[in-house]
Amino acid sequence: MNQQLDPRVSLMVDSFLKATENVLQTMAFIYPRPGEHYLNDRSIALGDVSAIIGLTGSMKGSLVLSFSESAILKIVSNMLGEDLTEITEDVKDAVGEITNMVSGVARQKLEAGGYNVTSAIPTIVSGKNHTVSHVLSGPSVIIPFDTDFGPFVVDLCLKSDEKS
Repeated sequence: MNQQLDPRVSLMVDSFLKATENVLQTMAFIYPRPGEHYLNDRSIALGDVSAIIGLTGSMKGSLVLSFSESAILKIVSNMLGEDLTEITEDVKDAVGEITNMVSGVARQKLEAGGYNVTSAIPTIVSGKNHTVSHVLSGPSVIIPFDTDFGPFVVDLCLKSDEKS
């Protein structure tokens, strides 16, 4: 982790990174490998299917999980115990559920750090080069992940209501 980061940003990134690893390992037996996080100011999604969820409380903003087709098909195939070959409504529903689970685990980690955060119901968007709109303006933090089946990203645009 970059030691020059604001401690709130480090907590946020670490919470969502660990939550993503935990959920995918537990629910889909997939072991994602995180890359270096970076700032993004474009609205083009970095995957083929995305779930967007609003967050409120002592941190406000939104969370996006955006999966490549190959990654999400393997993840959901593992979760359901069947071999899926295309993005169906069931796959889209699973993306929303995965996002809910990641949000829930991350929010528990944030609560341990003194932040109370609640989440809304996810919205699913899919298709090549689809766009995502965060609740807040400004850049988001991208946490890229790679798997043996393709990449995906966690895309965070959060602001703490706490004063520095």
